[in-house]
Amino acid sequence: MSTPTGRTAPRDPAGPSAPRDLARRAAPGGPAVRTPVLVAGAGPVGLTAALVLARAGVPVTVLEAGDALAAESRASTFHPPTLEMLDGLGVADALVARGLIARTFQYRDRRTGPVAELDLAVLSGDTPYPYRVQCEQNKLTPLLADALAELPGAELRFGCKVADVRQDESSVTAVLNDGRTVRGSHLLAADGAHSAVRHSLGVGFEGMTYPERFLVASLDEDLTTELPGLAPIAYVLDPDEWLVLLRTPDHWRILLPTPDGTSDEDELAGLEERLARLRADMGAERPWRVAHASLYRVHQRVAAGFRQGRVLLCGDAAHVNNPLGGMGMNSGIHDAVLLATPLAALVHGEPGADAALDAAAEARRSCALTYVGAQTHRNWERLRVRDPEARAELLAELRATAADPARARGALLRSSMIASLRPVS
Repeated sequence: MSTPTGRTAPRDPAGPSAPRDLARRAAPGGPAVRTPVLVAGAGPVGLTAALVLARAGVPVTVLEAGDALAAESRASTFHPPTLEMLDGLGVADALVARGLIARTFQYRDRRTGPVAELDLAVLSGDTPYPYRVQCEQNKLTPLLADALAELPGAELRFGCKVADVRQDESSVTAVLNDGRTVRGSHLLAADGAHSAVRHSLGVGFEGMTYPERFLVASLDEDLTTELPGLAPIAYVLDPDEWLVLLRTPDHWRILLPTPDGTSDEDELAGLEERLARLRADMGAERPWRVAHASLYRVHQRVAAGFRQGRVLLCGDAAHVNNPLGGMGMNSGIHDAVLLATPLAALVHGEPGADAALDAAAEARRSCALTYVGAQTHRNWERLRVRDPEARAELLAELRATAADPARARGALLRSSMIASLRPVS
């Protein structure tokens, strides 16, 4: 794997042992594959795709715009099927060790406290990981990069921002923002919501923007001492100001909706006052120390297609959604595995691989439209129900679901994203 200066780090030619399902494959006869697959972006999605390809014996070059792996924490929830995929790549154990295991999550009323709590233990027969792992994404990317560095033919180049893409019948060329070009057999774009690759291809990105901005504050506090019975993930329902509480290894995070029409500066300046009102409503007494806070707009959009010739879109380059339910990064990692696997087969010349890649790209787009987007939007609608009768019905439904193991399992199969990937009964 190349360092930022272009020097090549030493690597074990044999590479680490690989689980059977994502084991490295040699090309079925014929000469070794030499032209690399290009991956734009070294976030969790791009590095996952690169690792799948490299373990399958496909040379891969990752082009990252930054000078190093991103340090921002951003996403922080890993669902069970994502952990299964990362286990297949040999990095799940290290991720779990760096994170917090969250076996339950709850719905709360802002003023009266817990409404219902769901325990992922009911999924023990459905997954070897019947829990979520709370861990910032910037703790996963070094694990993926280190695993990639151990594989022959894998290269990670920093300071390489893809600005344009050209393709012909036999190759694809990434044009960097400084004019340099890099040639590959295919390109997998994981360069984010403002994807230059998607723009260069002219692929539409239709959808909507939420009326609120989302304000995320990281607290240097243990909220369980202030709020007894608080689960590691709590969705707090309120007709006037809903919120989400998330525990990570380093902080508790609070996500608050922020109305349109005000400046980011004013909203950040008023955060302490909002937290004071929240503490009063929830029965917490002492002030909470804010480590840092940020404000961002939230969109729900899906690309018009996930494959165009030799170029594939995945992660935020292909679809974006609101963060309620923690499905964005997870679905992006699913894209990476489920698109890179048939792509590796295509590079190796396996019969039917091109059609399989087409089918995988369409399936991932369908999932983004009908599952991830629909589920996260429903989560947003539930948190903000205002009508008293509808709100009472929702609370009753949540309590009934938590009290019935069969109903709880059904709800958790959906919220854990297991139902988005395989048939369940």
